[in-house]
Amino acid sequence: MVLKEKVVLAYSGGLDTSVIIPWLKETYGCEVIAVCCNAGQGEDFDAIREKALKTGADKSMVLDIQEEFITDFIWPTLKAGAIYEDDYLLGTSMARPLMAKKLVEVAENEGAFYICHGCTGKGNDQVRFETTIKALNPAIKIIAPWRNDDWKFTSREDLIQYSKEHGIPISQTTEKIYSRDENIWHISHEGGNLENPWNEHKPDIHVLSMEPEKAPDKPSYVEIGFEKGVPVSIDGKSMAPVQLLTTLNKMAAENAVGTIDIIENRLVGMKSRGVYETPGGTVLFEAHKHLEKLILDRDTMHYKGIVAMKFSQLVYDGLWYTPLREAICAFVDNTQELVTGTVKMKLYKGSATCVASKSENSLYMEEFATFSKDEVYTQSDATGFINLFSLPLKIRAIQKQNKEGAVKGHDVLERKVYKGSDFIE
Repeated sequence: MVLKEKVVLAYSGGLDTSVIIPWLKETYGCEVIAVCCNAGQGEDFDAIREKALKTGADKSMVLDIQEEFITDFIWPTLKAGAIYEDDYLLGTSMARPLMAKKLVEVAENEGAFYICHGCTGKGNDQVRFETTIKALNPAIKIIAPWRNDDWKFTSREDLIQYSKEHGIPISQTTEKIYSRDENIWHISHEGGNLENPWNEHKPDIHVLSMEPEKAPDKPSYVEIGFEKGVPVSIDGKSMAPVQLLTTLNKMAAENAVGTIDIIENRLVGMKSRGVYETPGGTVLFEAHKHLEKLILDRDTMHYKGIVAMKFSQLVYDGLWYTPLREAICAFVDNTQELVTGTVKMKLYKGSATCVASKSENSLYMEEFATFSKDEVYTQSDATGFINLFSLPLKIRAIQKQNKEGAVKGHDVLERKVYKGSDFIE
C-alpha cells in the first residue's frame, strides 16, 4: 500500500525506530518526519537528528520538553503521591502523554494525518501514545508496525540482524539487549536476562546509579525546600525545575539511591519485570511524604492516599487527558496549599531517609506531644474518650457473653446498663 501522505514518527534513535524509518519508506513510500523529544535522556541529539536523516527520514527534529515534563507532569504526580503498585514512580508513564501531545502538534503544523510509533503489541506505551492522540485529535490515524501484518520482524534479534545488513548504526547487541527508556526522572531496563525472574539483575545494568556496596561509607545530607507541594530549593538555594532535578539526581545517584527491581502488572494483562533507576525522584517522594505528615490532618492525608492509588493507575494506563485525572489534580492542589516547608534527607548506601522537617504550617505542636510535664493537655480527658470510642466493642462483647451463656444452659446475664467506667444492675 502506498501512502501519498506525511507520517510523523516518534523517533528515539534506538533499535526499533532506526529500523522503522526504512520500513515506512519501503512499505508505504511515504514522507517520514522523525520527531525526537528531549525529555532529559543522556543523548547526543545532534547525532540523533543526523542519524534519522541518514536512515531515510525526509525531515528530522528534536523538541526540548524537559521543563514542561517536570512542571506539568512530574510535579502534579509528586504532589498526588502517586506510586503505581507501591513501587513504580511512573517515569515512562508520565512522559508518554507529553510526547504524544508534541507529536500531535507537529502533525497539525506539518499537515500530516498519520503518526507512527515503535511500541510493541505487548506493552503499555502503545496505549499511552494512542489514547493521548485520540483524546487530542481523533482525526489522526496511527501506524503501529509491531501490530502490522507487513512487519516481518518477530524479535529484537531480528532487528539487530536487519540493522547490520542495512548498515544502520545501533548500540544493542545480542549479549546486551536491554530495552531502555530514559528521561530526566528515571531510566528503565527490561528484557535480556531480566525476563527470567529468578535471575538477579547484573551489576553492570546501572546507568544513573550504582550498587549500594560501592556507595560512600559516609552519608550525605540534603535539605529540600517545598512551596505548595512543589520542590523549589536545595540546601537553601532556589533552583529552576531542570536544575533542581538534575542536581538531586547526581547527589542521590552518588549514594546509590533509587534502584528497584520489580514485577508489575501491565495494563494489557501480563506481568513484566523491570529495573528502574529513579535517584532524585525517590528522594523527592520521601521528602514530600514526610512534609505532608507534618502538615496535613489525618482525614485529609488518609483520603489523599486513596486518591493517589487511583491517580497512579490513570497515569500508568495512559489516561492523563481525562476529566477524572483533572478533577483529582484539582483536589490535590487544594490539599497542597499549606504544604510549604523544608525537609532534611539522609542519603546512605541506597536509602533516602527523612531525618528532620519544619514548616510554619505544621500541625505538630511540641507542647501537646511532649512526654514531659505540660499544662495544655489534661490526660484524664482521655478516659471519657476511650469509653465512648470503645462502647460498640463492649456492647458486642456483652451480647456475645449472653448468647454463649444461653447455649451452655447457664442463666442469661441480666441486662446491665453502662455508666461511666462501671457496669451497674
